[in-house]
Amino acid sequence: MSMLDERFFDSLKKAASAYQSARQEVIHAADDTRTASKRAIFAMHRDDLAKADELLAVAIDGLSRIGATAETVPQMLDEGSYRSALEEYVEARLYRDFLEGKSVTAVEIGGAAVPYDVYLGGLSDLVGELQRRQVKLATAGDLDGVKAIRDTMEEIIGVMLEMDLTGYLRNKFDQAKNSFRRAEEVLYELSVRRS
Repeated sequence: MSMLDERFFDSLKKAASAYQSARQEVIHAADDTRTASKRAIFAMHRDDLAKADELLAVAIDGLSRIGATAETVPQMLDEGSYRSALEEYVEARLYRDFLEGKSVTAVEIGGAAVPYDVYLGGLSDLVGELQRRQVKLATAGDLDGVKAIRDTMEEIIGVMLEMDLTGYLRNKFDQAKNSFRRAEEVLYELSVRRS
């Protein structure tokens, strides 16, 4: 006679199988989202905003698929692949909003705000994208554009300095500060050449 509660262990096996199946779905959708978001950023750097918008829609579709999976297996919202894809989407969305002249503000998915740590990771990465944009404007000799981007970056860095970021977010913030330092150098060099 077995000492194990067979019904209970059958339910455990079913739960583990459902989790693994959901996890595979999330990983696939997260890969789609991350790839579309990265390609959208690349399209924005080429000033192909129509393509960027198309790719952002693909990214949202991937996030929606993950949301549907998470309705039955809520732990999926804690999966690293999902959080990484969401962070990449936040970066792309914030960059697209910047290019439209919108304020840097919350990003929502399905009416819910993105978790603060994921948002801050994407915001840190936005600073790097802004620095790349600034270099493009400097190459074109657009001093006013270069200054405006540096000013936006300074605001972002200033707000993030007020937070006690540690671990992963501290590393992301340090990268953002390095991008800001390079942005100041670009502005200085362009200003000197203009003098």
